[in-house]
Amino acid sequence: MKVAIVGYGKMGKMIHSLLSEGEVVSIIDPFSNDKHITSHNVDTASLKNADVVIDFSSMEAVRKHIMIYAENALPAVIGTTGWYDELEEIAKETEGMRRKFIYSGNFSISVYLFLAIIKSAGKMLDILPEYDIAILESHHRNKADAPSGTALMAAGEILKTVGRKKKIAAMPLDGKISPEELCVSSIRVGSQTGMHTLFIDNDDAEITITHTARSRSGFAKGAILAARWIQMQEDGIYTMDDFANGMFGGNQNE
Repeated sequence: MKVAIVGYGKMGKMIHSLLSEGEVVSIIDPFSNDKHITSHNVDTASLKNADVVIDFSSMEAVRKHIMIYAENALPAVIGTTGWYDELEEIAKETEGMRRKFIYSGNFSISVYLFLAIIKSAGKMLDILPEYDIAILESHHRNKADAPSGTALMAAGEILKTVGRKKKIAAMPLDGKISPEELCVSSIRVGSQTGMHTLFIDNDDAEITITHTARSRSGFAKGAILAARWIQMQEDGIYTMDDFANGMFGGNQNE
């Protein structure tokens, strides 16, 4: 597998460290002067030797990058978050092109298991209206987006399974939330790698389900697995559910 890494921040460096020297054919970042950078531009020339690209760049650049990947029929793993409101337009713009990419707010297999547990809990909570639900996430102070992509994925599972929760109320808020809102709070502090907690609460008890990342290696390993997987798929736009179905078999959405 010949990989182009786009974005050489903490995740890009972690992915680089986990791949062999011969697997990484280019490292692209317009803002870095690291000695490993091979190009400052995402274009046909900088991508020409790659079989697949792993993109942890910036939400402002993702749309442009996906167009370039599609124009070059290059499979891509998109780990950048904060751009999902553009997904529908990107899908339309690349329709008919040889686009093939998988996107996720988190490629960690342990996070996928965390989300699967939340999905299962949500189905039970749907028939237990006396329980309220909230999500709290914390990350390092330099994280660019809030709530995190993983928190939004967890919130999405609750909104899909718990009928009384209709929309996300992202903290901070001006005033109290309504019963149909799902409170999602963010903390940014120090060098916190990432923690996500689902709170389930009623008058009698509180249940918490927490995923704590010990390092970024779990995210990076999942992205590398996804890079191997996406190359074998038909052209299209894929999610972590599609990837997990391929890994574990069956329909993970049931």
